[in-house]
Amino acid sequence: MNLAAYFLDHNLMTRADKVALRTAACCWTFREMHEASCRFGNLYRAAGVRVEDRVLLALSDGAPFAAAWFGTVRIGAVVAMMNPGVPVEDWAYYLRYTRARVLVTEQAFYEANRTAIDAALSAGLGRVVVIERDLDEIEGQSVECAYGDVGPDDPSVWLFSSGSTGKPKGCVHVNQDFIANTERYAKGVLGIREDDVTLGVPKLFFGYATGTNLMFPWAVGATTCLFPERSTPEALLGHIARFKPTIVTNVPTMINKMLESPLCATTDLSSVRLVLSAGEALPGELYQRWVDRTGVEILDGIGSAEMFHIYITNYPGDVKVGTLGRLVPGYEARLVGEDGAAVLAGDIGTLWIKGPSNAIGYHGDRQKSQQTFRGEWTVTGDQFCIDEEGRFRYCGRADDLLKVGGVYVSPTEVENCLLAHARVREVAVVGVEHGGLMTTYAFVVTHGDPGTDALAAELQAWVKSQLAPHKYPRHVRFLAELPRNDRAKVARAELKRAVA
Repeated sequence: MNLAAYFLDHNLMTRADKVALRTAACCWTFREMHEASCRFGNLYRAAGVRVEDRVLLALSDGAPFAAAWFGTVRIGAVVAMMNPGVPVEDWAYYLRYTRARVLVTEQAFYEANRTAIDAALSAGLGRVVVIERDLDEIEGQSVECAYGDVGPDDPSVWLFSSGSTGKPKGCVHVNQDFIANTERYAKGVLGIREDDVTLGVPKLFFGYATGTNLMFPWAVGATTCLFPERSTPEALLGHIARFKPTIVTNVPTMINKMLESPLCATTDLSSVRLVLSAGEALPGELYQRWVDRTGVEILDGIGSAEMFHIYITNYPGDVKVGTLGRLVPGYEARLVGEDGAAVLAGDIGTLWIKGPSNAIGYHGDRQKSQQTFRGEWTVTGDQFCIDEEGRFRYCGRADDLLKVGGVYVSPTEVENCLLAHARVREVAVVGVEHGGLMTTYAFVVTHGDPGTDALAAELQAWVKSQLAPHKYPRHVRFLAELPRNDRAKVARAELKRAVA
């Protein structure tokens, strides 16, 4: 069982010359992508990569990402994917944690993170492939590459957790996980087909996008459209006008921004037949505004790195606003209370999920693996209830983590970052929902002079420079002192009420 065979190579039999991948600059056929993936596979083998060795991809979305990804699984090695735009400290972490044999990246990212990469080379990283620098070597490889000797239960991909309670953890997935979810969700629920064209907001290093905008379309011979730049409403609407996608992978925050963009009124969205949403709860009001504008339903669902992809979703033609719908066929769920017993009908409980795509554990973290993976079940930490129709309603997290733009954010991490700024004496970060979407507020007590708008902007820029950019507080408020309860703890509920 080889993922390159299942997702890519089967297309050579009947549609080798069909366009598999489009960007604004070029198109690639399935034959060309097969050959490109073989070149990467041979390059890896020449660098000493063996079955189960890790290859770390730090790439923008485009044909090189797809070729490097499938070249890795073709030879039986393991793909690990990272956001190439994270700070250099995070580069050092991913390189150290994965113990990758080969790193594949681009010139700009290579130059910006040389200190971390050089340290990794000294510690065991065998080879760095820089796409622009090494293009001639890549192109010189053979376009034939034998499959690695792997089966359904061999590891093939690490999908990283959000890192909301510490550093991201690698969820180790085996070959059959990706095929099972593709058969049940992509083909069985979405009904993805050969004439579809896909486009997505999330980037390919995120498993949500790797599935919907690379694996799923190629599994049925559909075309994926990729763009390397940051996802903005203007960029997305422009690419919809250019590519005419039929399936758009989205998140609620971007759906809202698209509707607020002046371009939305003039962009032709008639090609779109399905919009997928995940990552955070989709407000009913936002759903209705989108349907009023486009006439296209949004399939809200939930998945995770631990399960690879979506396991609860609304179905085409069967959307119930305010719910995440029903289980994907082949998956089972139960809601568990704090006592470990199943909750009564209608009560809220922690979701335990079981299905054919559960990861086998977190690499290098036995304790966390034992907490999350309980035999066949995965403990999600998400709170749900089930309505009278058997549909799942999301009720929040079991902890105080914030989910902003579809990604978890730890208030403590942001607070610690802000406290490292010379002007910050005390700080508390809270999340408040506005219109059903989460936004973050940083309440800051300064050293010296009172805070100003200029200082607020400086603090936001500071967080962006120290952490992943999405973690910056959207609003900064200055206080003379933080409110505290009778135990001297910050009264976070009072802060939330002040901006609710």
